[in-house]
This record gives sequence, C-alpha cells and structure tokens, in this order.
Amino acid sequence: MPLIGFGLWKVTKSTCADTVYNAIKAGYRLFDGAGDYGNEKEAGDGIQRAIKEGLVKREDLFITSKLWNTFHAREHVKVLAKKQLAFYGIESFDLFLVHFPISLAYVDPAHRYPPEWFGDDGKVHLQNTPLQETWQAMEELVDEGLAKNIGLSNSQGSLILDVLRYAKYPPAVLQIEHHPYLTQEPLISLCKTLDIAVTGYSSFGPQSFLELNMGRGAQLLLEHDVITSVAKTHNKTPAQILLRWATQRGIAVVPKSNNAERLAQNLASDGFDLSEAEIKSISSLNQNIRFNNPGEIDPRIAIFA
Repeated sequence: MPLIGFGLWKVTKSTCADTVYNAIKAGYRLFDGAGDYGNEKEAGDGIQRAIKEGLVKREDLFITSKLWNTFHAREHVKVLAKKQLAFYGIESFDLFLVHFPISLAYVDPAHRYPPEWFGDDGKVHLQNTPLQETWQAMEELVDEGLAKNIGLSNSQGSLILDVLRYAKYPPAVLQIEHHPYLTQEPLISLCKTLDIAVTGYSSFGPQSFLELNMGRGAQLLLEHDVITSVAKTHNKTPAQILLRWATQRGIAVVPKSNNAERLAQNLASDGFDLSEAEIKSISSLNQNIRFNNPGEIDPRIAIFA
C-alpha cells in the first residue's frame, strides 16, 4: 500500500472521473473510496479510462473501499461488495474496510444508495448486528478473492482487540482521523505492536470540515504558526509539512485536491525529512479535537465516548 494516496471523500460526481484520471496521470496509485461517498462509479470511470489508455495496469493501482453501516448483516456484506466492485469495473479490492463499527438498519440499495445515516423519516435506525458477524462476512470476501485485504476504520483499541479474539484474518489496516489536533499516539502504538498498518484521514484537520460547518472554530492548521514556520524552513507548503509529519512516522495519508499543482505537491511530500524536534513540536499541537464524531448525529452511536 503506497504511503500517499488520493482520497475520494467529497469529490463531486460531475468531476470525479476526470479528477481520478488526472490523479493517475500525476502519479497517484492509491485511491481511497467508500460506498458512502456516492461517487464510486465515476471513480471507476476515471480508473478504467486510464487503464484503457495504457497509463497504468490494474495491478499498478491500490484501490480501497468501505462497507457502509446499513450493510453489516452477513447476508448483505458480499452483495454490497460485489455492487461496489461493479462500479469500479474491477474483480477485487486491494483493501476493503468496515467504515464504522456501527450497525444501522438495512436500506435496500434499490430504494436509496448510498443510504447515509438516516432513514426516510430523518431518524437514525440501529440494527443489532454484532461486529463479529460482519467481520466473518468480510473474511469470506478474502476467501472468495473479492478483497485482498480487509480492515477497520474509525475503531478504537478495545474493539480491535475484540476482533482479534475471533478473527481468522486479522485487520490489515486501521483508518482513523489523524492530524496534529488529534494525534492518537496510544492507538497508533497499539497498531504498530499488532502489525496493523494505519491510514490517517483529514490530515489537514479542520480544513476538510469547513464546508460542512464542522470546523469547531479551530484555527486552520494550514495557517498555524508552528506549521508555517516549519514549512518556511524546508521551503515547502504547510500541506506538505502536515503530510510528511504523518508519513515520516509510517502513517499513510489520503489527501484530495482538484488543483493540479497541489496534486503534485501532495504526492511529492515524502521527498524531505523533518527533524525529531519538528515532529515533536507539531505533535504538541494535540488537543484531542475530533471533527468526525458520529455521537453528534445520535448519542446512541457515540463510538468514541
């Protein structure tokens, strides 16, 4: 799995195919998608165009997707994985994650897809499907060649340890919110101990959440004195500093950009090294600010409580 990938969250349907195609042209090989993003067919169109034109072969790409909360029951996992694979026009995912350790009532894709968090009545409807059932259905994807690796997202240490009690295939990857305002060192240390790779999303902190009115009034990391000072020292952009802070510590990142120059800058962000003192100064910005918290949607799904 490449350390620097391209995230498909919030990439609009109208631009997604071209954005993915251009990202491949720029050198990206890891694409991080999800059923909930609602743009997998368009992402697949961009990927297939690049393959057809000979820019890449399928085996050159690392494609990640995620199982949404409404499809956690054993009978739904494989059906949805196949549906998502069909969107991409591929036979298997390189990595398939459980998007959240939250089981919601099933919504028929023919009725609404992606179903998002709410039922037709605008309320959250829970479903009593244990994670063990979901994980064992995920393992069947590996056995049948539909996913080469499986993993978790938005999960804490206690849940990871529980999965390991019954897993035939342990999680290969944990994807978490990770930025200097939410460093999560104990969780990352646990994953390192357990040989679970970590991917961090929302590497720029509040920047990703401004348009959703979820920025919590936090100072933008891209404008923070600590980040801009380090950026000036290395003659790099603040975004490159934030990405390198993660990748230099072995954490994969999946930023997105519709700007060709920033696309290239993000991909080149591993071409220099920060000092240990710089890494520590950036990590010291931690305030345990979490921008993606399902508990604010419904207190019954406060998985980070």
